[in-house]
Amino acid sequence: MELREIKKFNTDIFSLFDDRWAVLTAGTGDSFNGMTISWGSLGTLWGMPPRGKPVATVYVRPDRYTFEFLQKSADFTISFFPENLRKIHNVFGRKSGRDTDKIVAAGIHVRDSSRGVIYEEADLTLVCRRLYASQFDISAIPADIREQFYGDNNPHYVFIGEIQDIIEK
Repeated sequence: MELREIKKFNTDIFSLFDDRWAVLTAGTGDSFNGMTISWGSLGTLWGMPPRGKPVATVYVRPDRYTFEFLQKSADFTISFFPENLRKIHNVFGRKSGRDTDKIVAAGIHVRDSSRGVIYEEADLTLVCRRLYASQFDISAIPADIREQFYGDNNPHYVFIGEIQDIIEK
């Protein structure tokens, strides 16, 4: 989609990640990994209106296998699947790509894009170019959240990507 069309993208952003979940994928067709995510956001950053960059923000712990690919890749994709394929999150959320071929286990298909891995069965894919990555400063997180999510002192990294394309089926 062109920038003008990206701005016309319309979705319920509060339920997109929270209710539907997504598969975050980084790497290339030869070497990549994806993982289920349920935390994310969409918005505008780093530009004066009406030229702000459309962005997607995702959060990944550094011990996840996908993190290694995010660190090396300039691009990543965020793929949402129809409800009848929700079972793929059992594979992408519970299995490690270090020892499982998630594509085979989930029964889905990949086509390599010049800017990231796209799944044939996804009904919505955001193709993103990484703009920023940094780990949460655990001392700046409110105590109740820190206790609930970071008792292991292993805070998430924040990845912000400029949305380059939106593929909808």
